[in-house]
Amino acid sequence: MTDTAMSAPAKSPAKAARPGTFSLFLNNTLATCGLVILIAVCLIALAAPLLPLANPDVTAPANRLLPIFSDGHWLGTDHLGRDLLSRLVWGTRVSLAVGLSATIIAAFFGSLLGLVAGYAGGRVDAMIMRGIDMVMAFPYILLALAIVAVLGPGLLNALYAIALVNIPFFARNIRGITLGLSRREFVDAARLSGKSPAQILFVEILPNVLPVIVITMSTTVGWMILETAGLSFLGLGAQPPQADLGSMLGEGRKILFTAPHVSIVPGVMIFILVMSINLFGDGVRDILDPRLRSGSLTRPMARTVVKRDGEPLPAPSAKGGVLDVRDMRTEFQIGGSVYKAVGGVDLNLKVGECLGLVGESGSGKSVTAMSIMGLVPTPPGRIAGGAAFLEGEDLFAASNSRIRELRGGSVAYVFQDPLTTLHPLFTVGDQLKEAIGTHQPLSTAQIRDKAIELLSLVRIPNPVERLSAYPHELSGGMRQRVCIAMALANDAKLLIADEPTTALDVTVQSQILTLMNQLRRERNAAILFITHDFGVVSALCDRVAVMYAGRIVETGKADDVLSNPQHPYTAKLIECVPVLGEPGRRLDAIDGRPPVVNKLPAGCAFADRCSQVRSECRTGDIDLAATSEDHSVRCLYPLTPGATA
Repeated sequence: MTDTAMSAPAKSPAKAARPGTFSLFLNNTLATCGLVILIAVCLIALAAPLLPLANPDVTAPANRLLPIFSDGHWLGTDHLGRDLLSRLVWGTRVSLAVGLSATIIAAFFGSLLGLVAGYAGGRVDAMIMRGIDMVMAFPYILLALAIVAVLGPGLLNALYAIALVNIPFFARNIRGITLGLSRREFVDAARLSGKSPAQILFVEILPNVLPVIVITMSTTVGWMILETAGLSFLGLGAQPPQADLGSMLGEGRKILFTAPHVSIVPGVMIFILVMSINLFGDGVRDILDPRLRSGSLTRPMARTVVKRDGEPLPAPSAKGGVLDVRDMRTEFQIGGSVYKAVGGVDLNLKVGECLGLVGESGSGKSVTAMSIMGLVPTPPGRIAGGAAFLEGEDLFAASNSRIRELRGGSVAYVFQDPLTTLHPLFTVGDQLKEAIGTHQPLSTAQIRDKAIELLSLVRIPNPVERLSAYPHELSGGMRQRVCIAMALANDAKLLIADEPTTALDVTVQSQILTLMNQLRRERNAAILFITHDFGVVSALCDRVAVMYAGRIVETGKADDVLSNPQHPYTAKLIECVPVLGEPGRRLDAIDGRPPVVNKLPAGCAFADRCSQVRSECRTGDIDLAATSEDHSVRCLYPLTPGATA
């Protein structure tokens, strides 16, 4: 079976179940309300010439200052007898047109200046940004008043003034983003391909900046309308007899106490219009943020939500165990689909033991590790069942304050990329001291001494000088040593290392593995080591657990599993590893792809990729069965010693 044939059926249901952009927007109740109100206001404003309204400019002194719900005048009349409903509809039409036009003008010129300044850099950047700084040195409303005073009162001049004073806002935002993008690898690749600066700017960079421009526009239209209304309120915008919301508000201020409805009506409309635009803008911002999209537009909580059915599992009775994970299940709810990333995992670690968790990318290794201490983001993730015990304490039942005590204290993590793990704006010394001071009541001098001791422990030369170094000033191996020092800062009982050597070269990788092996023996700490490299497993781990499609398919002593793999998937993984001194050894890739975890097949999840598959492998649930005292496999027909997959 080919990759295409296997993967095509699995992709379509997942794609159909994932909510679209508009569906996600509708999930945001406030944004949806804002959109509905905004559409209603815009439709009424656009239909003004078709509606049976009185002429907004015709005066009728005999009908002046009629109250609300008067006969023929639902919202009453103003001081000249003009119909307030008619003037409100036409005035809203004018205010919307001016606000949108000013926003488009400011966004176009401001974004253009920001793109050019951020990409060109040097003198061009300096000249443009100093000009922007000069404009921003004046309070924007005073600058707008000065511009209108020079150009003369009028709605068009007010539009130009409002647009001009908001250009710096767009320019500064877009310039900062462009500055970062212009140094990315895809821009360097475009330069090497022979593209001109204009092509790079508008074909490569602009599409990446466009969502930010759209978000900024959606959140500033309301401010533009308010600013236009402010100028009209002062008599510098719309001129009589033309109506807009600001001029209506200004005309009613003189009779606020005798006829308050003349001011309240346009004031309420300004509030409704600006509030609906702001709510809509917030919704647009959220759906364009991929991190919020994955969580159905909700920001992740500080701890993974636990929703277990039934009573909690009893604590383990065996002594000497550091970690005991039982039937742990972690799911991700995305739209109408439930992705079972971890589908019932059992793990146990003893004091001073190293357990290797092995599997392809996407098999659930990292999610398993993060689930233990509640680090999976909720939403969309949740722990749907099972238990994780740390020295007999149920971590899923512990309070949030208790989990905070354990994180970085009894349980420490070392992640794959130290450059993203370490904060770029703080020295490694500050970050190491914070890790120590959070869990230990020591003086400043004692914390500093301990930080130096830890850097020495992980074999960093000149530890006193390295305390003041920033992460970017260290090599990859040095940064990873700092992360290991932070993990060891509070004598952690359990160290979870998520592929800590993947991003390092072979020499540094060997040094890090040797260091971790020495430290765990000196400190008697248990290590859960996540990797996809069986070479690392053979060098460091006492036992190994092989993971596929969210479940453990084989576990046992490392030497036993490596020399005698019993699950076809384990055997295929080992066959993919090159062996030094065997240049003629064939390295076969595993055919097909792992199944999508929102629609797992019945029976063995590896069946579609297995050359040993039989009909009974595709039915029922296959248990993890013991084949010897220390070896278990989830397979109906385990491989015999010496057999290949």
